[in-house]
Amino acid sequence: MKLSWAALGLVLLAPLAVRAVEPISLGLALAGVLTGYISYPRLYCLFAECCSQKQSLSRDALQKDLDSKLFGQHLAKKVILNAVSGFISNPKPKKPLTLSLHGWTGTGKNFVSKIIAENIYEGGLNSDYVHLFVATLHFPHVSNITLYKDQLQSWIRGNVSACARSIFIFDEMDKMHAGLIDAIKPYLDYYDNLDGVSYQKAIFVFLSNAGAERITDVALDFWRSGKQREEIKLRDMEHALSVSAFNNKNKLMKD
Repeated sequence: MKLSWAALGLVLLAPLAVRAVEPISLGLALAGVLTGYISYPRLYCLFAECCSQKQSLSRDALQKDLDSKLFGQHLAKKVILNAVSGFISNPKPKKPLTLSLHGWTGTGKNFVSKIIAENIYEGGLNSDYVHLFVATLHFPHVSNITLYKDQLQSWIRGNVSACARSIFIFDEMDKMHAGLIDAIKPYLDYYDNLDGVSYQKAIFVFLSNAGAERITDVALDFWRSGKQREEIKLRDMEHALSVSAFNNKNKLMKD
């Protein structure tokens, strides 16, 4: 009983103790606490998302998400599961992970990129380390292509410098100007670093409607032959996409 009253007494006296402290002293004390909080990464990461917070990815969790949320895309599931989990588990990749997803609007390209982002960062597409660009929204004017190139390269370089595991998603690649594609290409190759920055742990996801007709043709051919959709192999699609994935103007994945 005495202990309970003692505790209650301390709670009731706490406001008096605070009022007894000079405002300047209290301000300095709070500033010191906040400085310590901000300067100590592990403590800071308890309350805010950090680039280094999640160094691994659960293959089982990613597979569960793909199986439960993505339907009719058996090839995409397999490729994405192996590519993403293998890349994240590699402590020293030789080049960034590059994924190119093709198909008509509504086939799940954006949904897949969302699943990938959510399995790497808690904030998913809203994470500070996930960057989404839509060609017709962010780069609408051909006359500004030089400005767009400089801004895009600066954005990629700055964000990878801040977080090596940055994710960049480019939607409507089939509508993107060739000059912008050329601006991205150097970051996708086998370089230890470019101008002092390593891009080997970054992830680039390209979404495009290019090749959608050929994909449909392959699926129809299998159906006409009495074969199941799940019998389509990756090699069946690779040839179709290599022919029409990008036209002469957009050569990102041909080179």
